[in-house]
Amino acid sequence: MSISTIWNSVYPILIAILFFELIIVLHEGGHFIAARLMKIKVNEFAIGMGPKIFSFKKGDTTYSLRWIPIGGYCAMEGEDEESDSEGSFSSKKVGARIFVVVAGAIMNLILGLVIMFCIICSQNLVGTTTVARFDDNAVSPAYGLQEGDEIKSIDGMRIFTSTDVQTGLSRSADGNVEMIVNRDGETLTLNIQFDMEDYEGHQFINMDFWLYGKEKTVGSVIAGTFNNFISYARMVFLSVHDILIGRYGLSDLSGPVGAVTVVSDAVKTSIPSMLRIMALLTINVGLFNLFPIPALDGWRFFLLMAEGITKKKLPAKWEYVINAVGLVLLLGLMFVVTFSDITKLFK
Repeated sequence: MSISTIWNSVYPILIAILFFELIIVLHEGGHFIAARLMKIKVNEFAIGMGPKIFSFKKGDTTYSLRWIPIGGYCAMEGEDEESDSEGSFSSKKVGARIFVVVAGAIMNLILGLVIMFCIICSQNLVGTTTVARFDDNAVSPAYGLQEGDEIKSIDGMRIFTSTDVQTGLSRSADGNVEMIVNRDGETLTLNIQFDMEDYEGHQFINMDFWLYGKEKTVGSVIAGTFNNFISYARMVFLSVHDILIGRYGLSDLSGPVGAVTVVSDAVKTSIPSMLRIMALLTINVGLFNLFPIPALDGWRFFLLMAEGITKKKLPAKWEYVINAVGLVLLLGLMFVVTFSDITKLFK
């Protein structure tokens, strides 16, 4: 096996790992910057997990690089225990603590917005929701869909971007779709039976039409960036909904191993594909961390909001127990998902 062949196999994985580390460093960096702004003492800021490669101390903070390249943390004084010292997390007002807690997720969402901007700028045109033409063997025209139709909703889901069109169609289990379109100022409801195709054990609609693109201007690029960012964020919530209702099971979830595989595959495909996957992942991390699940930032945000409203604080021992149980459950889920990812690799 030649060096170039080995490199072609390795570099996509390295890019994927570096991207995941970027997500984590930005997340923890958000906590770090916010803590500094709120004058909270940071005991250690670590990149990576496990044993130290090296470390140095500047001021009150130890900065360390660790061996496992996926992970990191920002350890603040009084974060997990009560501390009356002036620079502790627990001694600050509720508003300051909320700012520090959500800062990590905000940094991930900002990264998602930046990547989305790069995606829109790299395109020749900005996507719309208006039908431009059909594939040669398209079935949707037989059900009334026409060129020039502006798609407004799919199965009750409002459509704002070309990404929404793809998402709406992908959620159909049998290919039967109710589509509301605007045609020459008239609102029409179409019931379309699309052809289905198989992908990794799941049936998806064969999207047999193309959408118009509009010229890039400052306004269309900015609007396209924010609209598609919202579309990607909605995908995250729709995915959680589908898992909760049982549409997808544990075998369909991916952990770090599966996600690295997806990103590395996208790297091999094209830069736009890579950027789209990266945007979705960092937006997913940012939003998921805000869910009110014990051991995540969202749970602490929920407790702080409750403290701000009731002026009462959950006893530290109960917060510790709840976080510990949540962490054990999350680690258990991560273990199951990672085992599933590794099994898929061997298959």
